Amino acid sequence: MIDKSYLTPRQIVAELDKYIIGQADAKKNVAIALRNRWRRMHVQSEIQKEIVPNNILMIGATGVGKTEIARRLANIADAPFTKVEASKFTEVGYVGRDVESMVRDLVEQSVNLVKHSKKEEVKEKAEQAVEDIILDALIPPVRSVKPNAGFQTDDKEASQMSDSELNEKTRERFRAKIRSGEIDDRKIEISIQASSNGLGMVGGGMDEMSMINLQDMISNVMPKKQKKRKVTIAEAKKLLIEEESAKLIDMDEVKEEAITKAENTGIIFIDEIDKIAAGSGKGGSSGPDVSRQGVQRDLLPIVEGSAVNTKHGVIKTDHILFVAAGAFHVAKPSDLIPELQGRFPIRVELNSLTEDDFYRILKEPKNALTKQYEALIDSEGVSLDFTDEALHELARLAFQINAEVENIGARRLHTVMSKLLNDILFDIPEQIPPNAKVSITKEMVNDRLSGLIEDKDLSEFML
Repeated sequence: MIDKSYLTPRQIVAELDKYIIGQADAKKNVAIALRNRWRRMHVQSEIQKEIVPNNILMIGATGVGKTEIARRLANIADAPFTKVEASKFTEVGYVGRDVESMVRDLVEQSVNLVKHSKKEEVKEKAEQAVEDIILDALIPPVRSVKPNAGFQTDDKEASQMSDSELNEKTRERFRAKIRSGEIDDRKIEISIQASSNGLGMVGGGMDEMSMINLQDMISNVMPKKQKKRKVTIAEAKKLLIEEESAKLIDMDEVKEEAITKAENTGIIFIDEIDKIAAGSGKGGSSGPDVSRQGVQRDLLPIVEGSAVNTKHGVIKTDHILFVAAGAFHVAKPSDLIPELQGRFPIRVELNSLTEDDFYRILKEPKNALTKQYEALIDSEGVSLDFTDEALHELARLAFQINAEVENIGARRLHTVMSKLLNDILFDIPEQIPPNAKVSITKEMVNDRLSGLIEDKDLSEFML
């Protein structure tokens, strides 16, 4: 297994190739950006603090893989990742502070990542503690009784000893049964921490950050209530493992580590950035364009580096990698304010998908749509396979519909695959019984999908 922290740019591209077809230029640039983070953290001199990431602006039509590249990149790096739509900041009731919510989301993701890794470290101890709690509910331990100073016979002492030993042996026997899952269906009564709610009404009229802090303060002050529940041992394991893991984890350490991780390896993906660019050729700057420019100016300090308050601590955004993306059908990248343009120095244009790309998308990726449908149908015991001619025909039809109706990229494949397989999915398991084999041929594709292109009016409403 390759150590994810040390992937070379070529290895990063090879990992992305497993899920995304084409777009070699975009993959190359994001791979370099990711490797540069590792390089910066290994710089020994003081210049390390001065090395800032080269943020990337991806330009390309919808459905060509912009979001997928950023999401897969975060998985490869095991880095905190958050995606935000820039257009949401132009909605009614928009407040400038809301732009900082993307950084707070990133820190939350980072805390979850660190917490998960810490839970793995204490998993063994937590499982031991959970077993002890379940055993106490099943077979309470025998309390050792101290002999009175008076007349305690040897026989009584021996019987007490044997009771204690017998209890211990029984507990160990049941411990083995708990581990093997043999008695998972047996019900027991356990005490678990009651979730504290009812704080939602607090803080009307306050900004988001103050409200979060106030809610946290109240939840910390309020006593933790315990409630008894009768559950199966299998459910008890799930409920108690969370509580016992939390007791073994130092949350202050988690928060510190999470802030450092988010600052140095965090990736924020800003989608639909073209929607906040003022379209060229418009007279004056009135109406929504003012709001759009306002959003750009609010984004600017975060992208160029500032300190943001979160409920886990203050985070500096200087070394967070920002990847922005947009179709730029109406507006152009040059319509963004110059200061924001300057913060995205690497520009990558993603190519529109060709018919051959569609064929490869259906066949090659690990999560290809054909493989998804094969797995879905296999769950009913029916095997599904596609002939190579059928895949070529599907690709041709999807490409043709995109050219004639609306180009929505690879998302068009969802339309054609759904239309093609709906009847089969509906007929399983009554008409098509388990152990049946269904083969999708070129003739079947033509027969079921010919109407999609002929009826243009209908096609226009299909995504």
